[in-house]
Amino acid sequence: MVETVGSLVAVSTSVLSAAGYEDPRRHARRLVASALSITRTDLFGHPDRVVDDHQIGRVQLVLGRMINREPLSRILGQREFWGLQFVLSAETLDPRPETESVVEAVLQRIPDRQAPLRILDLGTGTGCLLLALLSELSASSGVGIDIAEDAVRTASRNAASLGFAGRALFLVSDWGAALTARFDAIVVNPPYIASTDLAVLPREVAWYDPPRALDGGEDGLDSYRAIATDLVGRLAPEGIFVAEVGADQADAVASILTASGLTFGGIETDLSGVARCVIARRE
Repeated sequence: MVETVGSLVAVSTSVLSAAGYEDPRRHARRLVASALSITRTDLFGHPDRVVDDHQIGRVQLVLGRMINREPLSRILGQREFWGLQFVLSAETLDPRPETESVVEAVLQRIPDRQAPLRILDLGTGTGCLLLALLSELSASSGVGIDIAEDAVRTASRNAASLGFAGRALFLVSDWGAALTARFDAIVVNPPYIASTDLAVLPREVAWYDPPRALDGGEDGLDSYRAIATDLVGRLAPEGIFVAEVGADQADAVASILTASGLTFGGIETDLSGVARCVIARRE
């Protein structure tokens, strides 16, 4: 039987559905397009295109890994975030779409996008938050901090490939301990999963994201407490701080930030309506 792009999508959809994937056809389309190195336009426009045994083998290889709930982004080694492509590594969190709400929250509060701002990204991972902001703020520069050397190397690689190496510096540090400078904006997507909840995370998270980037301590708030101790000293006057938070954590994180001397600046939701970002300012 002759296999086509369309038949590969159909078979992959069936397999992923049996494996418990929600919206299996969407995942199947991404799988086939990626495995065959074709665009979505080619996928939809030419479903009758015949594929050879080598191409079928590539799809089967990726499909086998996805059955074990390995995210396609991990298989491919990259993830799109804010319209940019980021390389992943073992010590970086796989950026999720909801994290883009941090970028949006910062941009909404910057009146002049041409201003030469200084940005700090704590727990930078792939560098996605800092580099996404630099893509929108052409005169700004920033520093990304991570405790994992592998993450710092990966973020530096992403900065170079995206053309931001001259405006982004990445350092190994335990939060902001190595810094003395002040910043106009500080962003963070810290570990915020309660330790007792790690065992019930979906396999695609628990098996493939680095535990250090997930474990937020007994109540999930340890990282916020650690970061808050130095925030007033790291923010410039009128500086803004934006943190991603887990579900039902926004009020607790806001209390931690105001207790540190910052002024509460609001809560923003993600596209699903979940309270996802807490904003604070240094008056």
